[in-house]
Amino acid sequence: MQIRLTQFSHGSGCGCKIAPNILGDILKDNFATPSENLLVGNSEKDDAAAFLLDDNKVLLSTTDFFMPIVDDARDFGRIAAANAISDIYAMGGSPVLALAILGWPLDKLPAPVAGEVMQGAREVASSCGITIAGGHSIDAPEPIFGLAVNGIVTRQALRRNSTVEVGDILVLTKSLGIGVHTTAMKRGALQAEHVGLAVREMLTLNKIGAALSQIDAVHAMTDVTGFGLAGHLLEMVTPRSLSAEIEFDSLPLLPGLQDYIAQGVTPGGTQRNYASFGAEITGVEDAYRRAILCDPQTSGGLLIALKESAIKEVEAVFIKEGIGERFHRIGTIGKGPVRLAVE
Repeated sequence: MQIRLTQFSHGSGCGCKIAPNILGDILKDNFATPSENLLVGNSEKDDAAAFLLDDNKVLLSTTDFFMPIVDDARDFGRIAAANAISDIYAMGGSPVLALAILGWPLDKLPAPVAGEVMQGAREVASSCGITIAGGHSIDAPEPIFGLAVNGIVTRQALRRNSTVEVGDILVLTKSLGIGVHTTAMKRGALQAEHVGLAVREMLTLNKIGAALSQIDAVHAMTDVTGFGLAGHLLEMVTPRSLSAEIEFDSLPLLPGLQDYIAQGVTPGGTQRNYASFGAEITGVEDAYRRAILCDPQTSGGLLIALKESAIKEVEAVFIKEGIGERFHRIGTIGKGPVRLAVE
C-alpha cells in the first residue's frame, strides 16, 4: 500500500507557520538579549541569527521544520533540507553543518519511512557540501522533519533582509504558487500536466545567494517562504519605513493557478497571511491577486534587492551559475510610508 504522508498532518510545509500577527504576540517579550557579537537576533525578523566570531568571520545559525508538503518520503526530506539550508544562502553564507529534527507518529507510520525522509535530506545536504551530523527525534502525533543549520559568512558579505535602499530593483528566483499546487495535490485535484512542477521548484537550491553576497550593489536578500511574497517583502521594507511596488504581470507563476484559485484550492495560510498584513497592500482587491501575493511558499525563491546599475552584473552571475532563466525582475523599492503596491 502506498503511504501518502500528507494525509497524516493537518498542515503542510511552510503553510504550517504561525501567522505573522500571532507570532508577533508570542515574541513581543521574548527577544534575544543584545550583545556586542550578536549582529542579528530574532528581533530583526531575518532569515538566520548572525554571531560575530572574530573581526571578520560570522556564524549563521537557523532552524526550519514542518509537516509533510508532499506524499513521497524521500522528497519530503529533500524539500525540508533545501528549505532549511536556504536561510544560510539568503544571508549570503555557505552552510557548514546540519542537525536533524524529527517527530514521527510511530503508531501510524513505519520507522523505515522516516529513514527514507532522512536519506532524502542527506542527499540535499551532500549536494550543498555538508553533512547531517546528528539531531534529535521524538514520538509525535504528526510527522515533522527539518534541520538546524550552521553556516559561515564574512562580515562584509553578510546580507540582511532589511537593508534595502530607495530605487533598488527587486528580483525573484522561483515561480509563485507552490502553496496552491501542493494544496491541490493534497486534495487529489492536481492536474496531471502539473504533477512535479512544484516539487521541482522546491528542490531548486538557492546557492546563488552566496555568490551574490560578493557584489556590493546587492543590498538585501531573503527567501520567500510561509508568509508569501507580500509578507516577506513587507519585512524587507518596514525597518527603514520604505515601500515597494510589484508589477503583477512580471511575477513568475506556476501554471493553472487561476483555475485552482477560482475553485477555492488555496492553503489556509493564505487567509492567515492576508489577515495579518493585508491592510498594508494595495492592488489586491480581487481574490486571484490576493491569493498569489499571500500564497505560502515552501523552499521558495530568493527575493533580492539590488542597485539598478548592477542589473547586468547580477544577471551575469545567474548565467554563470546556469540559472539565467530564473532572473525575474518584479518591482522596485520606493520611499515611505510602508506599503506594498501591486500594479
